[in-house]
Amino acid sequence: MIDWRSYDDVAEVYERVSAPKFYAPARDLVSLVDPATGARVLDVGTGTGVATEAAAAAVGESGVAIGADLSVEMLRVGARARPGRRFVAASAVDLPFADTTFDAVVANFVVSHFPSYKTGLFDMIRVLRPGGRLAMSSWSDEQDELQKVWGELVESVVQHELLEGVWKESAPWHDRFRDRELLEETLLDAGLRHVRTEKKEYRFISSIDDYLAGLESFATGRFVRSMLGDGWEAFRRRSRQVFAERFPDPLNDFRDVLFGVATKP
Repeated sequence: MIDWRSYDDVAEVYERVSAPKFYAPARDLVSLVDPATGARVLDVGTGTGVATEAAAAAVGESGVAIGADLSVEMLRVGARARPGRRFVAASAVDLPFADTTFDAVVANFVVSHFPSYKTGLFDMIRVLRPGGRLAMSSWSDEQDELQKVWGELVESVVQHELLEGVWKESAPWHDRFRDRELLEETLLDAGLRHVRTEKKEYRFISSIDDYLAGLESFATGRFVRSMLGDGWEAFRRRSRQVFAERFPDPLNDFRDVLFGVATKP
C-alpha cells in the first residue's frame, strides 16, 4: 500500500505541476532575508529545490545555498531538475549543521506541516548566526470555489471524519500560520526580533488536468488514492469531468500567501 504520508511517490508530478507555482513566492521569500553576495542560506523543507534555487541566485557563485528535505525522492528529482544545487536529506527538527552556520534560513510553505512548530523553529534558529534573518511563508487564503468542489468530490468517497484526521496530521498548524497576528506572535515567542509580516496575492494559471494533478499530489489526494486502491482511476476521471463541467480551462487560481521575517538577536 502507498504511504500517503510520503511525497516520494509523487515527486515527479510535484516538480512538473506544483514547483512552477512556487517560483514567485520563493523569490519573494528569499528577498525578505536579503542575503548578500557570498552569504550562506539554508532552505528548510525544500521539496524539489525551488527556494534553494532562488537563494543560490541571490548569493551568487561565492555563496552557499543548501536545501534540506526528508523526502529523498523529492531531492533526487530536484537534483535532476536543478543540477549543481546542494541538497541534504534531513529533518527540520534535527538539522545536521553546527550552531550559527547560516546567514539566513528560509522555509517555504512548510512550517505548518511540522509535528511541532516550536521544535522546528528552535533548530532553524540554532543554525542561524546572530543578526541573521529567518523567513517563512504559508498559504493564507479562504476556501474558494475550486477548493470547495475538490472537497465535495473527496468527501463523496471518503468520510469527513477520516479526512479531518489527515488534515490534522499533514498540516497541524495550518490555521495558526494563516493568521498574521499568530505568525508574528510565534516568531516573537521563538526569541526573534524585528518581526515583520506581509500578505501577497498570486495568480496561477493551469489546465484543469494539471490543477487536479497538483491536488492529487498533496496529502488529501495521496490519502484518497491509498484508500480507494483500484477505484482511484475512476475517481480521477470523475473529478476531471466535474471540473470540466464547472470551470473554464485553463483555470485562474488566486492564492494569498502570508510571509514572516525576523532577526536572531
